Amino acid sequence: MSTVPPPWKPEIFARRRPHLAVRGRVLGAMRRFFEERAFVEVDTPALQVSPGMEPHLQAFATDLQGPHPDDRRRLYLHTSPEFAMKKLLVAGVPRLYQLAHVFRNGERSGTHSPEFSMLEWYRAGEGYRALIADCEELVRASAEAAGRQRFVFRGMDCDPFQPWRVLTVQDAFLEYAGIDLLATFDGTHDPDPAPLAAVAQRAGIHPHDGDRWEDIVFRVMFDRIEPHLGAGVPCVLTDYPVCMAALSRPKPEDPRVAERFELYACGLELANAFGELTDPAAQRARFEADMDLKQRLYGERFPVDEDFLAALEHGMPESSGIAMGFDRLVMLCSGAESIEDVLWLPVAG
Repeated sequence: MSTVPPPWKPEIFARRRPHLAVRGRVLGAMRRFFEERAFVEVDTPALQVSPGMEPHLQAFATDLQGPHPDDRRRLYLHTSPEFAMKKLLVAGVPRLYQLAHVFRNGERSGTHSPEFSMLEWYRAGEGYRALIADCEELVRASAEAAGRQRFVFRGMDCDPFQPWRVLTVQDAFLEYAGIDLLATFDGTHDPDPAPLAAVAQRAGIHPHDGDRWEDIVFRVMFDRIEPHLGAGVPCVLTDYPVCMAALSRPKPEDPRVAERFELYACGLELANAFGELTDPAAQRARFEADMDLKQRLYGERFPVDEDFLAALEHGMPESSGIAMGFDRLVMLCSGAESIEDVLWLPVAG
């Protein structure tokens, strides 16, 4: 099958116009939301020393060339503006947000684009639960700007104006899969998968040879849990096992889990949030463990952003931060079925 896209035609763009009109209204509502709350809009470079340290993400690499032929340095298009924005937190910007173009290779589907818009914001001196309130207010303001009372996506619907559901990962596994997840977690960065594999098998979910503990978690999530999240009302899924939150700090009352949540509406993941890890030694150790895993799985590793770790050494304030897929929010607000329906022009190819 040919991978050459069809020739550009005006009528293809014309079908996007109603969705793009909604995108403009949601964009205006978003900027008003942050301005009213005294956030500073920032704009950081897409070219970075490190694209991000998530083991399963693929990045785009390029070479920065200086005036001399041998003056060349490998850089990456960022998968998130997170490291740069946290440097600004250290520099003394207490509330900041950015709508950034970010880049992830190997991702293309109805809800993924290799280049997309990520809305990211941080609050210094405030816990991650403050971000849940932000999400509720921002999503509702976006829906109002779009003139939408309910979201409908792929046969599911939800009402963002009703009280949202907050559910821990542990309770989600018990409710939808009958699995006591934390009973299978040994507290390490790479837990023994055998206990979870056994209970997953009994629940009718069949692990594959070589699955890690986290792989089985994702299988259960995909098969039994995510299809229910955000049905009726948006759902905030909280308290992930600490090995699944490399940039998040452990919860003081239960160090097995991290101060992390994800937001779902109509089964679609919209946002990922953290109570930020501020310990530079712990952060370096997590980065090294994640890159060791990436090397084992994919045969590559990304460099550590030493400037970011140096910023942590200077003392990052206790903070919370969140990344939201802006295009996905627009999809829900406009009724679009595909992410390309809400992009002015999709990435070619």
